[in-house]
Amino acid sequence: MGWLFPDIFGIDEQRQAYDLTRAHSADIWFLKVRAWAWGITISTFALLFGNILGSIGINFFGTLFDLLSHAIGS
Repeated sequence: MGWLFPDIFGIDEQRQAYDLTRAHSADIWFLKVRAWAWGITISTFALLFGNILGSIGINFFGTLFDLLSHAIGS
């Protein structure tokens, strides 16, 4: 377990640093695939979440804009 961040994804900071110093192209490729997989998963979830909110009548960005405009006083 790392000192600053907990061991969320199954690797700690020191092991990651050691692996990156000894990494070759296949290791780097797997790291890139992992990053792409998380990015696609999070993007898909965000789009679905936004569509579900819109379909039940919740205007998230409109509410956020109203809150910000009232906070700055205009």
